[in-house]
Amino acid sequence: MKVLWNESPRTANEVIEAMQERTEWKPKTIRTLLNRLAQKQAISFTQENRVYAYFPLVSEGECVKSETQSFLKRIYGGAFKPMLVNFLKEEQLSEEDIQELRAMLDGKNK
Repeated sequence: MKVLWNESPRTANEVIEAMQERTEWKPKTIRTLLNRLAQKQAISFTQENRVYAYFPLVSEGECVKSETQSFLKRIYGGAFKPMLVNFLKEEQLSEEDIQELRAMLDGKNK
């Protein structure tokens, strides 16, 4: 998706080329991924002769929000607080990170 969010539309070959710079996936695997993303209506395509040009149907923000909610449901039963507590116990936070989190939490109370 990041390849298409960065620039689209892109042909299947352009997507394959960009993905091969980042992964060791075979072209057939990438084409399968494009087909599955199209079936899930995350992307769509136009076809001119035998050339398919792909473009995203969902924004990066929408995708992140959906995946975050899915993760919370699968791992923490939909509860945010246990995830946050676990994160805060495990991560080293800078003073700047703590101030930013405080500001976000304070903004939630308004």
